[in-house]
Amino acid sequence: MSDTPTYKPPKIWTWQSPNGGQFANINRPIAGATKEQVLPVGRHPLQLYSLATPNGVKVTVMLEELLALGHAGAEYDAWPIRITEGDQFGSGFVDVNPNSKIPALMDHSTPTPTRLFESGAILLYLAEKFGALLPKDPAARAQALNWLFWQMGSAPYLGGGFGHFYAYAPFKIEYAIDRFTMEVKRQLDVLDRHLATNAYLAGDEYSIADIATWPWYGALVKGLLYDAAEFLQVQEYRHVVRWADQINERPASQRGRMVNRLWGEASSQLHERHDASDFETGTLDKLKKPA
Repeated sequence: MSDTPTYKPPKIWTWQSPNGGQFANINRPIAGATKEQVLPVGRHPLQLYSLATPNGVKVTVMLEELLALGHAGAEYDAWPIRITEGDQFGSGFVDVNPNSKIPALMDHSTPTPTRLFESGAILLYLAEKFGALLPKDPAARAQALNWLFWQMGSAPYLGGGFGHFYAYAPFKIEYAIDRFTMEVKRQLDVLDRHLATNAYLAGDEYSIADIATWPWYGALVKGLLYDAAEFLQVQEYRHVVRWADQINERPASQRGRMVNRLWGEASSQLHERHDASDFETGTLDKLKKPA
């Protein structure tokens, strides 16, 4: 181990701001709004406030899948929340999600508007609202929920653990990178073993479990997260790669990945989404090959 332990925690922790790292300017140990900022509201009952990070992509893929299945009530307006600028601490956003994290969704079709936050909760709410993408068979439904909650519990090790210390921390800490690399590779092995005998996470049926997991672990094995494909040797998880490629080919996945995306190739970005016509056919054709 090349790191020499030098830090001794004090008896009482105090916030030293800024604390370094790529997101130091928006990290703080308290909740609540820091500014008055009214959220825009479009013409559809479903109003999404998000960004095309893995957690945000879950919801846009879900909504695009519902629309592809013919659920007209899933039409939505998607507004970008620029987290590096602190939009998540605006008063309007905090009213929807007191935890100040994307994504957040307002459903204005209910007698009293329903606020929704936490990506897994949003997926489950939409699946139950529209009766889609969650198996009806009790055993298969249980499997879908098992894997949905597996993803919700596992991804913080990938994003906040491995991703932070490998890609974003102001200096490299061998112990932290080793600790979270070991856990991420274990998680990939869990997925790979399961997908060796299952087309999708809940069995033969594509579900919210896949929609939740693909933007994280699918992106990871396709080399789209943290520039860590070689480091993690992601090609070894061939069943996860097969599953990721299957989902990459779905038009709803391709559309959902674009919504609220503010970076990358211009053709891959759709900052706001208010109608299906916002997607240009030429752009979608470019995205049809696996990432």
